[in-house]
Formats: sequence, structure tokens, C-alpha cells
Amino acid sequence: MSRGDQLEELASDLSRAAEAARRLGLPTTVYLLSMALVEVREAAAADNDGNDDGAA
Repeated sequence: MSRGDQLEELASDLSRAAEAARRLGLPTTVYLLSMALVEVREAAAADNDGNDDGAA
């Protein structure tokens, strides 16, 4: 599993956790998970940009 795949999986896990926290009424947890999700998505995007050279 590549780093990009791992980051995408982590983003999915964070998204599900944030939704569960939202349902439970935990706004601070939702905020923290959302911030972590932004960071992971940015890392995944940067990783994908770095892997596009010659992968045709």
C-alpha cells in the first residue's frame, strides 16, 4: 500500500470519526478531527502531485 493510499484511508477514517462525533454532539472533537482531516487531505494531494511524473 502506497503512502498516498494510506493517507486516503486515514482521511476516510477521520471523516467517519468526525461524523460520529457530530452525531454524539461533541463539537470540540468534530473541530479537531476536521482540522486533522484538512491536514491529511493536503498531505495526500501533495503526495499525489509528487507521483505524477512519468506514470503513464
